[in-house]
Amino acid sequence: MTASPLAAPALDSGDTAWLLAATALVLLMTPGLALFYGGMVRTKSVLNMLMMSFVSIALVTVVWLVAGYSLAFGDDAFGGLIGDLSHAGMAGIGPDSVTGTVPTFLFTTFQLTFAIITAALISGAVADRTRFGAWLVFVPVWALLVYVPVAHWVWGPDGWIANRLGTLDFAGGLVVEIASGASGLALCLVLGPRIGFKKDAMRPHNLPMVIMGAGLLWFGWLGFNGGSALGANGIAAASLFNTLIAGCTGLLGWLFVEQKRDGHPTTFGAASGAVAGLVAITPACGVVGVLGAAVVGLAAGVVCSYAVAWKFRFHYDDSLDVVGVHFVGGVVGTLLIGLFATSAMTGSTAKEGLFYGGGFGQLGKQALAVLVVAAYTFLVTYGIGKVIDRLLGFRAEAEEEMTGLDQTTHAESAYDHGVLSASTHPSHAPAARKVAP
Repeated sequence: MTASPLAAPALDSGDTAWLLAATALVLLMTPGLALFYGGMVRTKSVLNMLMMSFVSIALVTVVWLVAGYSLAFGDDAFGGLIGDLSHAGMAGIGPDSVTGTVPTFLFTTFQLTFAIITAALISGAVADRTRFGAWLVFVPVWALLVYVPVAHWVWGPDGWIANRLGTLDFAGGLVVEIASGASGLALCLVLGPRIGFKKDAMRPHNLPMVIMGAGLLWFGWLGFNGGSALGANGIAAASLFNTLIAGCTGLLGWLFVEQKRDGHPTTFGAASGAVAGLVAITPACGVVGVLGAAVVGLAAGVVCSYAVAWKFRFHYDDSLDVVGVHFVGGVVGTLLIGLFATSAMTGSTAKEGLFYGGGFGQLGKQALAVLVVAAYTFLVTYGIGKVIDRLLGFRAEAEEEMTGLDQTTHAESAYDHGVLSASTHPSHAPAARKVAP
C-alpha cells in the first residue's frame, strides 16, 4: 500500500470510486470495534470503552492533519526512517493533487482511517482501568511517535522495511496488528492487572453486541484489505476474496479448538476466530493465493485460540485479548507470507514464498521485520506510558475501577441512564411512586 504523494498521473474515476467506498468502510470499523469491545467488558465500563474508540477518531485526525500524514507519506528525509514536513497541515495539496490514480485528499483520508483504528485497538488491552484524561494524552503522542514512523518504514516513499529490506505487508500486519498488539502489551505492564484478575469472572456482558461489532469489523475489513490495492483492479478483488476466506477459516479453526478442548463451540469463540483470521490475512491478502488465504486464516484461528490464555500463564492482564489476537495473529500472517507468497499476486518471482520456490529468503525478511517492529513499538509505547503515568497517573483509582468508569468518569450508565441522571441532578428527579406492599 505504497504510493508517492508527488506522483501525478491521470486520475482514474473507477479507482477513485472504489477507494471512496473503501475509506468509508474502514472508518466504520472503529465504531464496529467500539461495539466489539463494549460487549466484551462488564456493564460498568461499556460507555468508557465506546468513548476510548470514538475519541481516537478525533485525536488521530488532528495529528494526521498537523504532521502525521507528511511524516508518514512525505518524501523520505532520513534514510528510510521518517518523512519530511513538506505536507504539514496538508500544505501543497489541493483538489487537483493526485496520488497514483486517486485524489491525494482521498489517499490521505484512507491512510488516516488505518491510523485511527490502530490507536483504538490498543484500548482493549487496558480496558476497565485506564484514566480517560491520560488516554487523551496517550493517543496523539503514540500516533506521532509510534504509528507514523512504522507506517513510513513499511508504506512510505523509500521506507526501509519495504524498499530496502524487501518485506511484504499488503494492508497492515506490521503497521496495524503487530504495532497495536505490542503496544497493548506494553501498556498492560505499565498499568498492571485489573482488580480481581485471575480471581473474578470477567465475562463479556453482551454477546449480541460482540457479534454485531465483529460483523461490522468483517464488513469494514473488505475495504481495509481490498482498498489497499489503491485501485479497482484484480488485486483488489483477490484481496477482498482472500479476506472473506480467511475470516471463515479463522472462525472454524477457533470453534474446532473450543469443541475439542472445552466441549462447547461458543458465540464468543466464533467472533474471536473470525477476527483472528481477518487479522492474519491483513498483511497477506494481496500476496497469497486462495489456498494460502485459507491456511493463513485457519492457522490464526487455531493459534490465537490458545494464545489468549497466555496472559494467565505469564501474568499480564490483556483485558480484551489484543495481544493474543492482534499481535499473535499479525505475527502468524506476516510470517506465513514467507511460505505462501506467490508471484501471481506479487508480480515478481523475487517475492515468492518457500512453498512456491522462493527459498527461505522472504521468510527471513518477514521475520526480521516482525522483530524490529515489535521491539520498537513495545519499547517506545512503554516509555510513553511510563512518562504519562509519572506526570498524570495512567491508572484509575481503585475506587473508580470498582464503581465503574462509566459512572465515575462520564457520569453515565449504559443501562440505567435515566436513574443515574436523576441521582446526579436531584432537581430533575421524578416524584417517588408509591408501591403497594
